[in-house]
Amino acid sequence: MLKRKIENVLMGWKNTPNKSQLIEMKPLDFEEFLWANGIGEQVIKTLKKCLENATPVPEALHNKMQELMLQYTVVGGMPEVVQKFVDTKQMNAVLTLQRDIIRSYEYDMVKYADNKDKPLIRECFQSIPKQLSKKNKKFQYSVVKKGATAAKFAGSLQWIEDAGIVSRCYNLELPELPLDGNAIQDIFKVYMNDTGLFVSMLEDGTQYDILQGNLYGYKGAIFENLIADIFAKMGRKLYYYHKDSGLEIDFVTRYKGGCCLVEVKAMTGNTKSAKTILSHPEKYHVAGVIKLGQYNVGKTDNILTIPLYLGFLLTEY
Repeated sequence: MLKRKIENVLMGWKNTPNKSQLIEMKPLDFEEFLWANGIGEQVIKTLKKCLENATPVPEALHNKMQELMLQYTVVGGMPEVVQKFVDTKQMNAVLTLQRDIIRSYEYDMVKYADNKDKPLIRECFQSIPKQLSKKNKKFQYSVVKKGATAAKFAGSLQWIEDAGIVSRCYNLELPELPLDGNAIQDIFKVYMNDTGLFVSMLEDGTQYDILQGNLYGYKGAIFENLIADIFAKMGRKLYYYHKDSGLEIDFVTRYKGGCCLVEVKAMTGNTKSAKTILSHPEKYHVAGVIKLGQYNVGKTDNILTIPLYLGFLLTEY
């Protein structure tokens, strides 16, 4: 049944006579990407068991899944792009298709938006890589254009979000439930809904660097966008926590009935902010921390460390 579903998704695109409709098609999530690459239900059951028991994934499977995760990071889930990758494994061909899709987005911005909004929407869209490359990834209209304000560009950002191209990740007053009730509506980050398309907007060679593990300055942006992609396709709303005092949590989500901090580490790194929050239960009502990175599964106290590729299995609310 799983194989038939993924084949239907991919063949549905191939049989679409007007490929401009691609922008309206729902991208594949990471699990569907695994199916397309021959990873079946039994393997996913093994991964679920390792997550549930907080035990390491067997080394051979762990290495294979890390490889597939990096491939998903650069390929993403657009049906035509996944099909090209499955058929050829040629990253140059993948990148060409992705940039064609980006151009189709920009074309639709010009075609369907009001005349006065067309240049604003394009500038807003093209600023996303710059927004995410900053240490503080909060979306700033001044990054779109010097002197720009929300009054001028807020509608443009809303147009891009309504088109399904990006998702907002809202800052929280406090990392506690209910998350939506604690969200600050005018302070947010913006992530691309397809991490492969985000990577295609970066400079040439970025795909190769990611696949080789050489991430340099963009590593935070790339893997945060990856987890945002995974969470958004799961139907999770996106939240984070940032205070001027220096506390910074990449994502905050509901998990197993509690408020959970989620830290994303491209390679290795500490969880200083998360540990600070955990050490003050009288102030912060947090159940635990999930640390995602280039690790295997492990648990120390209430910090669960898991590889990036297990993010799609964090389904319990």
